[in-house]
Amino acid sequence: MNLLIAPSGQIRCVYDETIDLTALGNVHITRGSHVEPTADGQWSADLSPVGGPRLGPFSQRSSALEAERQWLDTHWLPAD
Repeated sequence: MNLLIAPSGQIRCVYDETIDLTALGNVHITRGSHVEPTADGQWSADLSPVGGPRLGPFSQRSSALEAERQWLDTHWLPAD
């Protein structure tokens, strides 16, 4: 889990359960994307909730989840 800590003390991360985030203070969680099946049985990752693209199609859900994580870590996490 990557944590980005701003000079203000605010912490930004892509949520997972590696650590208990409540130990760091108040937690505000919002959806960063939607990983959903397509009509033809493929998978896509829609990153529009954070202003990102739609990724895919992927033949496996795990591939869509990995692409989602990589995009968020690269493009959303370090953003101001």
